[in-house]
Amino acid sequence: MLFAVAVAPLAVACTTEPPAPPPPDPLSALAAQARADAALAKTLTTVPAAAEIAKARETHAGLLQAEVDRERPPLSSTAPPAPTIPPTPPDPLAALRTALDDAVREASALVAKVPTYRAGLVGSVAAGCASLREVLS
Repeated sequence: MLFAVAVAPLAVACTTEPPAPPPPDPLSALAAQARADAALAKTLTTVPAAAEIAKARETHAGLLQAEVDRERPPLSSTAPPAPTIPPTPPDPLAALRTALDDAVREASALVAKVPTYRAGLVGSVAAGCASLREVLS
């Protein structure tokens, strides 16, 4: 009888389902977008500011990914996948402008939804993208 009482909690613990994994980190999408924007900017060799825009967006991607990894350490030591470079759009400069506008909009919308210690980073990325967008005007 004592054995059955002692084993019952163990049996319940072994049969319960593990908790669901947490949802994807919202900063992961911003980091991926920054990597894609940097890759697009690198294709614009005729635009003088494109190299600086690529560098800035690579910095954004690195900082965002570092925060994602700090919050949820990766299970392996592999780096995030490199962005797949889509075919060059008909007007790459317009595509970069649109991508930066999208980045500003998405980061701005996310600022209010993340904890305050992350909001500064996300707000800085939004402001940086707005500045980069103005450079292309």
